[in-house]
Amino acid sequence: MAKPSKLRDLTRTVTRDVIQHPDDLTRHYADRYGISRAAAAKYILQLEKQGWIARSGPLRRPIFSPGYNRKVSGQYALTQLQEDLVWDNDFRPFFHFSPNVLSVVGHGFTEMLNNAIDHSEGTEALVLARQYENYFSLIISDNGIGIFSKITQELGLADMRQALFELSKGKLTTDPSKHTGEGVFFTSRMFDTFEISANGLKFNHDDNFNFDVLDESKETTLNGTTVFMSIALDSARTTTEIYDQYTNAPEDFDFSKTVVPMKLARFGDEQLVSRSQAKRLISRFERFKTVILDFSDINEIGQAFADELFRVYGNAHPSVELLPTNMTEQVEKMWLRAMAPKA
Repeated sequence: MAKPSKLRDLTRTVTRDVIQHPDDLTRHYADRYGISRAAAAKYILQLEKQGWIARSGPLRRPIFSPGYNRKVSGQYALTQLQEDLVWDNDFRPFFHFSPNVLSVVGHGFTEMLNNAIDHSEGTEALVLARQYENYFSLIISDNGIGIFSKITQELGLADMRQALFELSKGKLTTDPSKHTGEGVFFTSRMFDTFEISANGLKFNHDDNFNFDVLDESKETTLNGTTVFMSIALDSARTTTEIYDQYTNAPEDFDFSKTVVPMKLARFGDEQLVSRSQAKRLISRFERFKTVILDFSDINEIGQAFADELFRVYGNAHPSVELLPTNMTEQVEKMWLRAMAPKA
């Protein structure tokens, strides 16, 4: 049996090795490690049992191909890096997806690597793509200043947690000449799981639960930003389907609709009671035609908060439709009270 340390080393490159040496893999490993072909064959057998390699053809002259387990990684200098070339040359050839999953993965890969190139202020990025039997995962990690710190500084926000909340709305970019601010929003909804870790904060969107989560865990103390994405290999989701959810197609193909998870407007244990909280919440609402306010996990709101959000802002911005959903009885009463005609 192959030694565990050698197997771990082999799994780092086996997916590329199999593609590049389908009919001489045994000789390739023998030459690389200075071992006999018999020893190399034992390593290959172990990799085959673990799902890294598939075998076909005659017994004496087998043809090898990648198994259901696949892994490809790369470290890149960000200066003048082109994300589409990295995807097309270094990653896409080593994975096989259904057309819709390929479109989702290609979108997420290029969007998130481009964010690292254009926004991170870092010098390097690590990309790790991993396919398991039933799902695919992708990690893109840079050594920059961290996305939440970047947004906080560029937009002059008072609290880094507000940067995360603004990011969840969509249409947020620190470089409008190059970006529309749609990348993170749409990518987070295309994958089954999407997580950004930076500056001691984590933002997570899980499609299985249909909500966004802010985690103030201090596990993410390293510099830079790490994005994790995963999707089931048999997913039926399409990029077009996700875009259509947040536009008014076919009449309007603009990103005109957003869903705002109201629980992200709370910092720590605070309740949504004040006008200042409402003003913080409504920042950039005017960029959308429809804002869906998801009150899941919000048991109650204050009169001042509701009045500022629904009456004051609503009257000042009649072109923005505010649609509250998942309200408790108390929240609904506050909404109706704010919307009631005043004598």
